[in-house]
Amino acid sequence: MPFKDGDSKKGANLFKTRCAQCHTLGDGEANKIGPNLFGLFGRQTGAVEGYSYTDANKQKAITWNADTLFEYLENPKKYIPGTKMAFGGLKKEKDRNDLITFLREETK
Repeated sequence: MPFKDGDSKKGANLFKTRCAQCHTLGDGEANKIGPNLFGLFGRQTGAVEGYSYTDANKQKAITWNADTLFEYLENPKKYIPGTKMAFGGLKKEKDRNDLITFLREETK
């Protein structure tokens, strides 16, 4: 099942409750426990300057887009075995679609 456009408002709420404790979105904002997500779409795994990634993340060498994020966010540890992202994933397709729609708008 590939990504489908979702509801950005619902995605914003998901980001706030599930992601914001570890990630920032704005250009030039600091990395937290996880890397800053500005410029995420079209960026390769393990590429944020100043962030300490696991080798698994750097070696995955995929480019983030709606479809790769859709798969990753379902089960991050399955998609990148060895990642340090301690997030169980979003099992519902609708939640992933909403979150990715929000991220696509907020990270460019």
